[in-house]
Amino acid sequence: MHDAPDAFATTVAERGAAPDAKASINLRIDAGTRQLIDEAAQALGKTRTEFMVESARSLAIDVILDQRLFLLDPARYDAFLQVLDNPPAPGPKLRKLVKRTPAWEK
Repeated sequence: MHDAPDAFATTVAERGAAPDAKASINLRIDAGTRQLIDEAAQALGKTRTEFMVESARSLAIDVILDQRLFLLDPARYDAFLQVLDNPPAPGPKLRKLVKRTPAWEK
């Protein structure tokens, strides 16, 4: 965490494991960012909380999907499977790396 005035600090308090249980997130943000969020929320007719939760949730889904899901047309999918099924032979750099003693064993 930074000590700068525009630092962003997050704490999460969890309350139980029930599927519909609510948790709180406390944020400290600079005044300019808060004003920007408030203006955007107002433009959409939402509360600050609604706007922030919906925005964060949407971005979180995009990030997770970007890391886990990609779509290919049939030709590219077949090419992708071909590469997975027939990886290239290890080159000299990979052979050298495999022979090296790991740092945690030194």
